Amino acid sequence: MQLNVRDAARILNVSEKSIYRWIDDGTLPAYRVNHQYRFNRAELLEWATSRKINFSPEMFAEKESQAAPLPRLADALQAGGVHYRVGGSDRESVLRAIIQATSLPHEVDRDFVFQLMLAREALDSTGVGDGIAIPHVRNPIVLHVERPTLGLCFLEKPVEFGALDGQPVHTLFSLISPTVRAHLHLLSRLAFLLRDPDFKAVLLRQGSREEIFETLNRVELAICRPGPGAPPQENK
Repeated sequence: MQLNVRDAARILNVSEKSIYRWIDDGTLPAYRVNHQYRFNRAELLEWATSRKINFSPEMFAEKESQAAPLPRLADALQAGGVHYRVGGSDRESVLRAIIQATSLPHEVDRDFVFQLMLAREALDSTGVGDGIAIPHVRNPIVLHVERPTLGLCFLEKPVEFGALDGQPVHTLFSLISPTVRAHLHLLSRLAFLLRDPDFKAVLLRQGSREEIFETLNRVELAICRPGPGAPPQENK
């Protein structure tokens, strides 16, 4: 869905003047269509996440069919796995390493995934600050995977990733989704999850898999409850 300036301002809880200022600064990705600006929902979400901007739950709304249940972060992480002491000395070698470490269906061409993730990084770093990055492909549909996977990788040593806050990255979530809807949903959930101090603390100390899943399940359950600033409850 393509959003206009008014939509973007409402979703990000800012004035339309702020949207135009960010466009003029060249920081906010926008497209000129018939002399008007339009925004891609996925890119707007990624932009807000990387800059720690609180966005409206409206960002979660999609016009696609609601027949298929939306995935849980815990299920996606169970599929992708938690991996420790992942190697790599720069952004490219780290991306290759996390793709190899993450559990993916055998039919997925890992080199193709690497090229897609590298192309996404060329647009803008997926480093979201505090030593965390969320590398992913720009168009999730091209992979044709049956279910989303979220791999969590702790690096053996931090690597420069071009994050806005200038901090090297030590923790990466690699996200691969079968549809744009699932991609937006999981990325939105992950953005909320990374605001939770308990979950951030577990990541910083590279806690055990049991700690990570216990904290994730607790926080995700809280996210599911209706409330200010939280995603709407889903029908299972």
